[in-house]
Amino acid sequence: MESAYTPEQLSQYLRHIGFPESFQPSSNPTLDLSYLKALFVHQITTFPYENLSIHYSPKHEIIIEPQALFAKMVTANRGRGGYCMEVSILFNHILRALGFSVHLTGVRIRPRPVNNEPSGTYYSGLVHIVNIVQTDGQKYALDVGFGGDGPTFPMPLVPEVIHHNSIGTQEIRYIRDFIPNQRFQDESKGAMKNWIYQYRNSVDKPWNSYYAFNDDCEFFEQDFVHLSYYLSQSTEQHQTHRVLGIRFLREGEGFEAKVVGKVMLSVDEVKRNLTGKTELVMVCRTEEERVRVWKEMFGIELTEEEVAGIRGWRAELKGDQVLN
Repeated sequence: MESAYTPEQLSQYLRHIGFPESFQPSSNPTLDLSYLKALFVHQITTFPYENLSIHYSPKHEIIIEPQALFAKMVTANRGRGGYCMEVSILFNHILRALGFSVHLTGVRIRPRPVNNEPSGTYYSGLVHIVNIVQTDGQKYALDVGFGGDGPTFPMPLVPEVIHHNSIGTQEIRYIRDFIPNQRFQDESKGAMKNWIYQYRNSVDKPWNSYYAFNDDCEFFEQDFVHLSYYLSQSTEQHQTHRVLGIRFLREGEGFEAKVVGKVMLSVDEVKRNLTGKTELVMVCRTEEERVRVWKEMFGIELTEEEVAGIRGWRAELKGDQVLN
């Protein structure tokens, strides 16, 4: 399937993320792994992971139609990003427009009930999304929408290879294994192991698993329409009652671009990580404070209509002030 985006939109996107002119298709760049890595870093440092359309909007809904995503994140030029399906579908069509071999697949995640750390043996249904790209004879998973715990580069689908995840001492890897939910685990009869994304925050810590997926199972945007509706509307999902935003910080451009930190907002707490150690910056008491954080720390400019949309909503910060 061809990209939903025109060559003009592709050029607009590349300018928006700060790619040098030599990276534009008109300059015939080599679409190799180095290009893909640079594109990935620019993507995650330009478009924050955020679920604000669920909370700061009159209709409290997520629209994942590709043209609507482009208008929101690129054309409007207000610093907006989106949650996993928004940023990943936008990125998928950009990769297609460039000519990469790419498809989407669904992801099962482990719950994080305590201290935001995955625990237990249970894996959810399909609630996340990654791009699978094949280039230079190797498959890579490109996860641009997992937020602050996601990889900061395209990860090769090779088991047991340990990678440094840009900030601090965190290491990440994939292993290839069955997950406890699977009742059918006989490989001789066609049972398929999953790629399991794991992390550890230092070499003396045990590996912990975040999520699992099968790269050979292609999902279509029609599949994600149903998943996204459930994730953004069901009160059983944390997205509908927790306001979230994570933005990676970048130094350099093009091949020299690198991730050097991240800022995070979860409900009312604003945190920053520049060295591998997370620090609390402030606690927002009111919507006035939180909206100011979106602009000053995330570069997100909300319209008056969007700000008004959270009034009376379950995620509103009321404090002792009222937004005018």
